[in-house]
Amino acid sequence: MVASGVFITDLQGKSIISRNYRGDFPISKAIELFSKYLNDVEEESRKPIFHVDVNGDFESGDDVGMAGPGGQTFVYVAQNNLYMCAVTTRNSNVALILTFLFRLGQVFKDYFGSLEEESIRDNFVIIYELLDETMDHGLPQALDSTILRSFITQGANRMAEDSKSKPPVALTNAVSWRAEGIRHKKNEIFLDVVEKLNLLVAANGTVLHSEINGAVKMKSFLSGMPELKLGLNDKLMFEATGKSNQARGKAVELEDIKFHQCVRLARFENDRTISFIPPDGEFDLMTYRLNTHVKPLIWVEAVVEPHKGSRIEYMIKTRSQFKSRSVANNVEIIIPVPPDVDSPSFKSSVGSVTYLPDKDHIVWNIKQFHGGREYLMRAHFGLPSITASDVDPEAKKKGENSWKAPIRVQFEIPYFTVSGIQVRYLKIIERSGYAALPWVRYITANGDYQLRMS
Repeated sequence: MVASGVFITDLQGKSIISRNYRGDFPISKAIELFSKYLNDVEEESRKPIFHVDVNGDFESGDDVGMAGPGGQTFVYVAQNNLYMCAVTTRNSNVALILTFLFRLGQVFKDYFGSLEEESIRDNFVIIYELLDETMDHGLPQALDSTILRSFITQGANRMAEDSKSKPPVALTNAVSWRAEGIRHKKNEIFLDVVEKLNLLVAANGTVLHSEINGAVKMKSFLSGMPELKLGLNDKLMFEATGKSNQARGKAVELEDIKFHQCVRLARFENDRTISFIPPDGEFDLMTYRLNTHVKPLIWVEAVVEPHKGSRIEYMIKTRSQFKSRSVANNVEIIIPVPPDVDSPSFKSSVGSVTYLPDKDHIVWNIKQFHGGREYLMRAHFGLPSITASDVDPEAKKKGENSWKAPIRVQFEIPYFTVSGIQVRYLKIIERSGYAALPWVRYITANGDYQLRMS
């Protein structure tokens, strides 16, 4: 990416603030062309990337974004009542320019709370400093507001005298996400493996869709510049290292893995080792997905019995289909009911039942649901003798659709993962050799968990 300049305008294209980085094209001319584009091109025909040729004509098509000699390419994004635009005279990476503009907008939001014309006008001094530090001669630099705050603050717009002679370590260090000199009285690291189960079950009990979305979350409170190595029961790791016999059928084949920038990707691609220097505090180390068949952890059956239009009864049976040593906490079984029911009464073998008329459903709350258990709940409602459907057929249609929606289940099971993923080891290496305490926790929770009623 080589951007000649960046500027911010209002919705009419009037300039608010600008910065020329390379001097190869007048920024005032760029703003004039951008304003002309906004005025001459209909809103529905505008594109976030457009090219102006040597004659000042706007171009579009497959070659948009590829500036030729004497031409300019404009890349812009809309943010509330503003346009943030970059102009380049070269054949630049427009995807990178778009990313830069979005990240720059996020930096402004982190500093000022919101990105509006008023917040820009009220903070000219800081914005000029941010524009200088986030891009150098048309090349993007630091776009992490945590790092920028270490030397650009809202209260003081000038750097301290002793720091003017050299840039912050985080800008020149390969480990840009972690500052040097971090000290903690107690060195600890907390690791949570959190999995959410998306499930859709048909009325006949067939699992139509099941998917696991997982995340390895960390809270790091480690001094110095530690290097960590994380080992999982990764099937491909066992195969890459020739240790398939150690898996014993418990290896997990992860899909769609995404890492935090701190992970050494080349090392992972080579031998599946997750090696990294962690940021300080809380962050997501990695996310993954498994598109695999999963048996419903909490099964729900519903029998609905209408009685001649005067009342309706629900018989709900739920069963936990995980091992007895596990416990699901704060289980909520959400059952839709017709919008015109009244006089609710409930009887359940465990937990409590609440009717929420504004949402047209009842909620069966079970504080602790042990594995291998089965519970029953019966709900009874009265129905009005004359309903809106007697007068308006459309009301009947809407009412039927609302209460025949799927049953939804919410839960959280600690010390359990539905995929079987396990942390085999977490090694902490730091040159001072201090002792650190790693804590590992597993949690399975519901994602989009639905069971259709017959």
